[in-house]
Amino acid sequence: MNKLNKLFAVIVLPFCLSNSYAQIVKPAIKDALSPATEAHLNGYLATRLSDDLNNRILAQDVDRLVAAFKPENRTEAHLWQSEFWGKWFTSAALAYKYQPDAKLKAVLDHAVTGLLANQTPDGYIGNYADAHRLQEWDIWGRKYCMLGLMAYYDITKDKKSLTGAARVANNLIDELNKKDGIIVTKGNYRGMAASSVLEPICLLYSRTGNKKYLDFAQEIVRQWETPQGPHLISKANTNVAERFPKPKSWYSYEQGQKAYEMMSCYEGLLELYRITGNETYKAAVEDTWANIKKTEIDIVGSGASTEMWFGGKGVENTPINHFQETCVTVTWLKLTEQLLRLTGDAKYADEVEKTYYNALLGSLSNHGASWAKYTPLNGQRLLGSEQCGMGLNCCEASGPRGLFLLPMHMIMETQGGLQVNYFADGSFKLKSAKGQAISLNQHTTYPKSGNIEIDVELTKPEDLEINIRIPSWSKVNKLTVNGEAVADIQPDSYAKIKRTWKTGDKISLQLDMRGRVMQTGTTLQSMAIVRGPIVLARDTRFEGTDISALMKPIADKNGYINLTEVPNNTGDDILVLYKANYLPETNTEKGPAAVSITLCDYASAGNGKEHSFFEVWSQQLFHPQDN
Repeated sequence: MNKLNKLFAVIVLPFCLSNSYAQIVKPAIKDALSPATEAHLNGYLATRLSDDLNNRILAQDVDRLVAAFKPENRTEAHLWQSEFWGKWFTSAALAYKYQPDAKLKAVLDHAVTGLLANQTPDGYIGNYADAHRLQEWDIWGRKYCMLGLMAYYDITKDKKSLTGAARVANNLIDELNKKDGIIVTKGNYRGMAASSVLEPICLLYSRTGNKKYLDFAQEIVRQWETPQGPHLISKANTNVAERFPKPKSWYSYEQGQKAYEMMSCYEGLLELYRITGNETYKAAVEDTWANIKKTEIDIVGSGASTEMWFGGKGVENTPINHFQETCVTVTWLKLTEQLLRLTGDAKYADEVEKTYYNALLGSLSNHGASWAKYTPLNGQRLLGSEQCGMGLNCCEASGPRGLFLLPMHMIMETQGGLQVNYFADGSFKLKSAKGQAISLNQHTTYPKSGNIEIDVELTKPEDLEINIRIPSWSKVNKLTVNGEAVADIQPDSYAKIKRTWKTGDKISLQLDMRGRVMQTGTTLQSMAIVRGPIVLARDTRFEGTDISALMKPIADKNGYINLTEVPNNTGDDILVLYKANYLPETNTEKGPAAVSITLCDYASAGNGKEHSFFEVWSQQLFHPQDN
């Protein structure tokens, strides 16, 4: 009997409701930050959220997602129809937390009822034929069903959904036990897709207290380090694109660089760290995160080519095949936000903001109904194809999970007060350490403007610390409370303001929104312009822009460039529009005269009613004296 068989020989007993629901596990590690209780946004982000809720989430044919699980459709051997329900549902659950609505709640109820109606007597929820269970994407799909059912339980406390998730987990453990007990050999990508079930297994343990789920979680992590596994802990300090040899078959079991699935496993490892306090788990995630940021994440906050890590940061200014899958963008965002919630560290908030405003919003159509599967830095916006006969693809199902993650995390609770992570016009309700209701109301057009005012409302004065993020890119800042300056404001950190707060107190922050010229490449050098968290792009929609011409942005000695705001006469919804001066290519001896080029935010580039091409990185002339 192998180790997994021995482990579960005595613990794969039926899930006992009478005991388990009363056992809420106290985590060994408590998050530094807790979400707001309410968030109400205005302006640009509110429109993006509303469009996607109405035109993507609520427009989904839920019965079509559920139909994949019907008995007559349990014939699959290769595909991933079973992921779509869970991806869509977890998106809808996040949307409901942000904007509780009776119509959306009814849709959630209907979706859960439909899914549970197709659960088999042995607990299985999926669409794979009996002979092919545990193969290919079967366990991956079960993962998303469990995540959706537990998201519903967290909203409603409906025990039927938690029971359903537990029965899925019990069935999985039982089937693995009967097979060979090895999860890392199931499916492709060195078991990363299958063993990413670690996340819902940990969440199930924390909600039930049933120790067999903790034992299963730890067994999964043990198997990662076996010769057949993905070595997610021992290779945490190895470049993610170089952990295993390049396989002969790109989409295969031997492929160990699959970006989305790798990060999904690390999300689960953070959940196991919260439960156990094992610092090895946290260190592996932090080391891998730092490596991904250093070697893969580009100027707009995403990466991966044809869904794999490949050392992309070093070549981001070149044309790249199937660049920046939206599923990768969303999972990078989720993993980074997890680390922010766990640690409260400003570097994670900086990365989330960059990814959210650029790569994520850049993959969302201007009406919110569709999501691009890939998002190049130079090129055009192209929709992905339908997958598995489901009427949508993985990225359209996954995109909203990133979009609706942020609102409740913009301002969060700390043990001693509150923390402002992101800036957006809106109101946020939270609780103090003493349990008092507090409202922080942001007034701003950020990221168009760097001016943010925050009004404080609370019933009675209270001593607490409010932390305000100062982004790493903002070098000249001014922060005041009721007109009095706060000293020692440092970029890439939180300004900590500890005082007795009362209703009427006003925090004012002015951030440095100067345009910045960025450069990348060695022999082939390219330049781009960033303002605040927003990456700017040239676009063929704008008169006078020829993105095939070589242009050099004119910056001062410190890399800053003047940007002049211009009106939007395109008829498209564009966040920001500026003109900047460039030097064009020329063969004259005296040098060229400057020309003015129109730029918009990356998320709006190529995203209008008419098809257009766009460019983030402007290729520069090669000069031998510079090389």
